[in-house]
Amino acid sequence: MNTPLRRLATVMLSMFLVLMIGTTWVQYVQASSLNNDPRNVRGLYREFGKDRGPLIVAGQAIASSKPVQDAFGYQRSYANGPLYAPLTGAYSVVFQPTGLEATENSILNGTADSLFLSRLGDLVTGKQPRGSSVELTINPAAQKAAWDALGNQTGAVVAIDPTTGAILAMVSKPSYDPNVLAGHDTAAVNAAYQALLADPGKPLVNRAISGDTYPPGSTFKLVTAAAALASGMTPDTQIPAPTQLQLPQSTSVLKNFGGEVCSSTGTMTLADALRISCNTAFAQLGITLGANALRTQAEAFDFDKALDIPMSVTPSRFPAQVDVPQTALSAIGQGSVTVTPLQMAMISAAIADGGTLMKPYTVATVRDPNLTVVSTTSPSVLSRPMSAGAAAALRQMMIGVVDSGTGGAAKIPGVVVAAKTGTAQTVPGAAPHAWFTAFAPADGSTPKVAVAVVVEHGGNLGNEATGGQVAAPIAAAVIRAVLGT
Repeated sequence: MNTPLRRLATVMLSMFLVLMIGTTWVQYVQASSLNNDPRNVRGLYREFGKDRGPLIVAGQAIASSKPVQDAFGYQRSYANGPLYAPLTGAYSVVFQPTGLEATENSILNGTADSLFLSRLGDLVTGKQPRGSSVELTINPAAQKAAWDALGNQTGAVVAIDPTTGAILAMVSKPSYDPNVLAGHDTAAVNAAYQALLADPGKPLVNRAISGDTYPPGSTFKLVTAAAALASGMTPDTQIPAPTQLQLPQSTSVLKNFGGEVCSSTGTMTLADALRISCNTAFAQLGITLGANALRTQAEAFDFDKALDIPMSVTPSRFPAQVDVPQTALSAIGQGSVTVTPLQMAMISAAIADGGTLMKPYTVATVRDPNLTVVSTTSPSVLSRPMSAGAAAALRQMMIGVVDSGTGGAAKIPGVVVAAKTGTAQTVPGAAPHAWFTAFAPADGSTPKVAVAVVVEHGGNLGNEATGGQVAAPIAAAVIRAVLGT
């Protein structure tokens, strides 16, 4: 072969080699990034062209897909959209999915590894691939009761089965309708999304588990009381209960709610201090126990830890470094202590279950398109924040809150309810948040429900609100719905 032909052959071989390498690079190395590129409209059509599985509550679909005559193939729709929006989130052609639509996406669209056999069967039989259904733990009666009782007030409600961790209700208000974000008119969806983002009520935030966490106010006294019991105190231990408390190392003076006198003698039992929610007694108790004891007890209740249910939960916080006056404020749920409503429900649930905190979860069962069970969530222990004896003592103390203390509005005929009220100061000039956390039945039988309620800035009562007035009736409505009373 002469020199010109050799050179031409070399050039041609090099071109074929470059072509082979380039094709391999695009089809294999870059395949994933190209498929997931938001500019890849074919990927969008492919994703929305799947028969996405439903989200189900008590046998009824609260999120489902139906075939439509457009380029996307299927339309996602939400029954009782605002009621369940904090759980479902939204599945949109414009932005990333949220809520359970996001965390369970691979199951709902049928691509999860656990669904391999189902996909293989569809391939063999030539069936159109379908997503799997996700059955939730939600009790629809409890969900509706929480929604109705919260009314037009801003806040959140969470209810848990103390013995399993199954979440029975999760309501956040103001809410939104996921249907307006699931449409296929991208301009309309964008406009609706921007309006929701601009809404000062922050309807897209699930206040039950995320967003700006709240000062828990006096509901945190459950943690302080648990630390006191762990230190060797009993419900009958006498503790200081001054009318006013001069905070050490500070010019500030702490008073009780409404300036009331907790005890004419200046002392009272730990049980009575919790029953009437005496601020000065618990602030002094916090100083006596010390910040480390309070922090250890809070962390035992899962403060400062990541949690997925499977949606991500914002960690509740106990401050890392606090001085003596800050310790006093932390002991009554003020200062830098912040929580989610789910966290407060978890505290009540742990007390109800004899000191064992079960891991909260919202997904009960996953079924493939043929309704065969793929997976079932088994209850699991998250932690054991207190002894059974301490939990029993604190349960009795909480019963006193309802029977003859600040939580009387949560009384239910024929049902023993254990609870704690809270009225949490926020920014200067703003009305306090109204709190209530409870569980029932608390008569020593198996507890069925633990609930936490927060109503921002006192709800309809504003500055006149207390947790016992505003939040307690909401919790009672949820308890009645779960117990069927």
